[in-house]
Order: sequence, then structure tokens, then C-alpha cells
Amino acid sequence: MDKNQELKLTQMKNFVQKLGSSTEKYSDPTLERFLIARSMDPNKAAKMFVSWRKWRASFVPSGFIPDSEVIDQLEAKKIYLQGLSKDEFPVMIIKANKHYPAKDQPQFKKFVVHLLDKVIASGYKGKEIGNEKLIGVLDLHQICYKNVDARGLITGFQFLQAYYPERLGKLYILNMPWFFVSIWKMVSRFLEKATLEKVVIVSNEEEKEQFIREVGEEVLPEEFGGKAKLIAIQDVVLPSLED
Repeated sequence: MDKNQELKLTQMKNFVQKLGSSTEKYSDPTLERFLIARSMDPNKAAKMFVSWRKWRASFVPSGFIPDSEVIDQLEAKKIYLQGLSKDEFPVMIIKANKHYPAKDQPQFKKFVVHLLDKVIASGYKGKEIGNEKLIGVLDLHQICYKNVDARGLITGFQFLQAYYPERLGKLYILNMPWFFVSIWKMVSRFLEKATLEKVVIVSNEEEKEQFIREVGEEVLPEEFGGKAKLIAIQDVVLPSLED
């Protein structure tokens, strides 16, 4: 971190205090994510951080959402947690053909938080916690209209942008059918420019080979050109999911 970054970090901490909150429990890498997400503006970063703390306190009071609270979504076995990519980012695979739009939106939001928290926590490797990123793979193979959930996708992106700043390393979209193109155009309107730049639509063999190289054969399942087996997220046991 250079002196300019250190100064902005100090300013952000001061702004957080003025807003009646505290950064005491949080590492510098955590705070830096908020600064980056707000273009290194200490005041805006402080407001985002305080808003995030209030949200966590109300939505995730115990620090994490256990499997027991999202059992219906987990039973569909549509989310897989594959280990770490070549860049040591946790890799999450979403099988869209096993997903159906949720009737209970508050419950679905709990599921989004559950999976994001667990994926991020799987990236902890006994080092200073705070700047872990994730790689998402959205597989649209064999989806039908009944699997399409624009609202769910928008919710996921909005949570990432508002409450998980700088957590998304990349999102690869595979096997996009023709009818999904217009849906994606609509969803992408809700994405900030920085988020949209991290989305890669894999549409030909060259792009697929690059995707395999970037993520790594060791964690990708055989159907994507890798060597691994799919691992359902609920089958991955982590030491602790507390914040």
C-alpha cells in the first residue's frame, strides 16, 4: 500500500467514526475493498461500509446463515463449490437447469447470502482475512423458460455490488441459449460497469480453452474440460462460517 492509499484508508476510518460506527474489528484489506468499490473516495467508502455493517447486523445477526435455514434451495443441488482456482480463488458453479424462481423472495435472499458467505469463507487460508475473491461459473446448459429467473439474477448481482464489494473475481457464463440473450441484456442494465467488466460469456472453443486455463483443470468438472467431480456446496465442510 502506498502513502496515498494509507492516507485514504485513515480518512475512511475517520469518516466511519463520524458516522457513529467503528472499523476496529476489521482488517485493512476489508476496508480497502470498500475504497476500491467507491473509486478511492474515503467519504463514499465510509458510507458504504456503515450501510454494510447495519445490513449484516439486521440480516445476518449470528454472523452466518446455516444450512438448516435454506434447506429447500440446497436440496436442488444446483450450487457446487469446487476448491481453488489457479489464482487461489474459490470456484462456485451454478447449474441453472436445476433452479426455479423462488416464490419466497426473503428466503431466496437468505440463500444468496448463505452461498456467498460460504464460498468466500472457503478461500480463507490461514492468512489475513478480508480481500478474498470468488470465481462464479453460470452453466445455462439445457435450461428451459421455467428455469429463467431474471429477478434472482438481479438480486444476486445487487447483493454482490452493495454488500460484497470487490468479492467477484470473474463470472463465466457457459452454454447461453439464443433465448437468454435478451434476458441477459435486461439483467446487465442493473450491473455497475466494474461488475459487467468481470463477466465473460464463453461462446466458442477458443474462449472455452482460455476459461479452462484461467480456472484450472484440477477444479473444473469433466463436463467443462476439467478433471474434477462436482461437489455440492452442502457437502463442503468448513471450520467456521462466522463473520
